[in-house]
Amino acid sequence: MILDPNKASRRARQGIELERHEAKYFLHPGMIPVIRKFIEPFCEKDPHAPGEIPEYTVTTLQLDSNDFALYRAKEVEALNRFKLRVRTYGRDGRCPVFLEIKRKIKGVIVKSRATIPFKEWSPELVFHPERCGIRFKSSAEQMNYLTFVRLCREIEARPKVLIRYERESYLSRMDNYARVTFDRRLSYAPTKDNEWELLPKHKRWWAVDTQMGLGQDFPSVILELKTYNDCPTWMVDMAERFDLVRNGFSKYFAAVRMESLFSGAEYSDASENVT
Repeated sequence: MILDPNKASRRARQGIELERHEAKYFLHPGMIPVIRKFIEPFCEKDPHAPGEIPEYTVTTLQLDSNDFALYRAKEVEALNRFKLRVRTYGRDGRCPVFLEIKRKIKGVIVKSRATIPFKEWSPELVFHPERCGIRFKSSAEQMNYLTFVRLCREIEARPKVLIRYERESYLSRMDNYARVTFDRRLSYAPTKDNEWELLPKHKRWWAVDTQMGLGQDFPSVILELKTYNDCPTWMVDMAERFDLVRNGFSKYFAAVRMESLFSGAEYSDASENVT
């Protein structure tokens, strides 16, 4: 039976929370053509990504408390944790802004989002939700927005870092939801607490996908496999055939860690900040 590959996309547009599993791997760039060839019988190009290679830019503004509580939760591998982020796609402001809560609950990713027209995005939506005049697509999406605001206000979340990368994306044509992405040209730009702009014109960006940033012997591409509860057999076969080693990588964690290293912080062998 052929299942609907766009079901997850429709649920996301309606603001319904998505539960999924994610696995991340570091790849040598030379492996990408081989893996593209392997997934060709199972996947199609992401319809949201133009070009011969289905690629688009992702820009994320990561929010955190003044003492970096969300970063620390990842550092100690808390069993239940979450991230607050403001995300858009492309570089021209034509795509909406998404207010996202990404929770990790006992190894399962639960993601919820609210959609904001780009021209209407403002930190006032976080500080003064009573003034929000946006018509959300559903009551579920409106609740996602209010939950995002509540969490931001409870921990006094503010912008900490902008993260940008190019994503090459493929969707399974035969599974309910299975996705393969390659993230490259990963970079970050530190922000101040009052810098809420998503597409700044005069920021200096620092590369993250380097040997130092990833702790690898070579600059790497980040391969992500995303599924619902059941991982397709072809994904398992791919991981085995190419000897893929799973890595609990976080773009936000890596960016903050690099910035703190530049500031003189020290880390233990377990990558814990000891200063």
